[in-house]
Amino acid sequence: MKFAPVLKKFSLMTVLVIGIIAAQTPTEKYFEITKNLDIFASLIREVNMYYVDEINPNRMIKTGIDAMLGTLDPYTNYIPEDEIENYRTMTTGMYGGIGAIIGKRKNRNIVLMPYNGFPADKAGLKIGDEILEVDGFDVRKKNSNEVSKLLKGQAGTKMKLKVLKLGKTNPEIIEIQRERIKIDNVPYTGMLTEDIGYVQLTEFTADASREVKKGIEELKNKGAKKLILDLRDNPGGLLNEAVNISNLFIPKDKPIVSTKGKVAEWVKEYKALNPPFDSEIPLAILVSSRSASASEIVSGVIQDYDRGVLVGQKTFGKGLVQTTRSLVFNTQLKVTTAKYYIPSGRCIQAIDYSEKGADGAGKKVADSLRVAFKTSNGRVVFDGGGVSPDVDVKRETNAAITNSLISKDLIFDYASQYFLKHPSISKPLEFQLKDEEYEDFKNWLKDKEYDYTTKVETSIKELTTAAQKEKYYDEIKDQLENLKIRMAHNKEHDLEKHKKEIREILEHEIVSRYYFEKGTKEASFDDDPDVLEAIKILNDNTRYNNILKGKK
Repeated sequence: MKFAPVLKKFSLMTVLVIGIIAAQTPTEKYFEITKNLDIFASLIREVNMYYVDEINPNRMIKTGIDAMLGTLDPYTNYIPEDEIENYRTMTTGMYGGIGAIIGKRKNRNIVLMPYNGFPADKAGLKIGDEILEVDGFDVRKKNSNEVSKLLKGQAGTKMKLKVLKLGKTNPEIIEIQRERIKIDNVPYTGMLTEDIGYVQLTEFTADASREVKKGIEELKNKGAKKLILDLRDNPGGLLNEAVNISNLFIPKDKPIVSTKGKVAEWVKEYKALNPPFDSEIPLAILVSSRSASASEIVSGVIQDYDRGVLVGQKTFGKGLVQTTRSLVFNTQLKVTTAKYYIPSGRCIQAIDYSEKGADGAGKKVADSLRVAFKTSNGRVVFDGGGVSPDVDVKRETNAAITNSLISKDLIFDYASQYFLKHPSISKPLEFQLKDEEYEDFKNWLKDKEYDYTTKVETSIKELTTAAQKEKYYDEIKDQLENLKIRMAHNKEHDLEKHKKEIREILEHEIVSRYYFEKGTKEASFDDDPDVLEAIKILNDNTRYNNILKGKK
């Protein structure tokens, strides 16, 4: 019998469940919990004893825990002991490793981005290099997450990698020493014009506010009189860092955010504790549909106080706060403990997880139920659906051929080939593919497989199916066939029709080979619609002020 692991896991589940309910007073709930835990324990014993095959208690009970927590919201999670390090990396941005992003490309574990100045870069690893073995352990059939775990370890320890270098036919052994890796919250700062500075904030881990302040200070020393803070695709992080970053622009003692939960310790108000770093500099905040949580606190605070203009797309809509609770056996529970409210009084949570549909998903807050609030200047803003930008910038979707070239790794592969043939290129903002180089790319594609279906072709197919179902097909058959012929995509035609879009993405990929992450960011500035719109607004003082006054 294998009761020991089962009982250990059962005791963990007992602590987890009772820990969640501890704040609830009705005694009937304690009876229900005890009863159901007894049922659960007896069920595990019977399955363990009589099931035809051996069971894995850890896996089975973790599945049960995950399913139980899945009835709540996506942010309440059980963190087993073997995932604690990954969780710490997420909250601190720090780990022991080589400093590189590893990913799968055509079933090969490839270096996608070495961080400049870290062990992978120092050891000469380049984008496109394939990792075959880690300390003699073959990783070719492992997924990229498994390979990343093997590469991580205590700083100062050494390991040997068998690597097939880009463009080579014979692998080589590279010795590499792990270091303490700290992922910057602010991977890029720079001047976009003579007086407009730009700060990209990608995480809210420890020291995020210090990094942002330092970046702004350096930009002001370079002549920045206006500022763009890029929060696009930033998933959030630590609440206190969101408060401190807001405080950089908001006067001391002003409310930043309040939290409300059923436990008294989570009913709090956070105010700006310090004098602002700069309460006057014209400010544009870039947001996107994947800007969430702490990103929404900062952007929402700036909007509520009319301190700056929000540019981009509506944010994700996560108005929930999580805290981590320690459990037995070095495990943890990340649990939603409160909702947060920004200065206008609104909570921007977009999904109601207390009411779920038949598919188990939470329900989106209906537009008719969203409540209006007002900013300091009296502009109307709404709760229940993320933070809406003051200036909405439409994001163009890629053409079908572009998506196919990306998904088939053909953009990636051609950039690697280009890198092998060209020892250097011009600076990121100056680099452009020549027309003859784009023709070379088209010729290179001729024997490559990258079929795709356009949206129009999909619509014609759906129309044909509907016509057949409703018995109209015979009447419009000829028209449909003619339309199919006229709209059937031609790769050569599409490569020219979407040349601008494809070439821009290809240029960014090529730049990454020479200038890493920072260079790729710089290369995007001249064709980034959000950045270009923010620059226009900051350069038009009248428009900037009218937006903040509600006079668009």
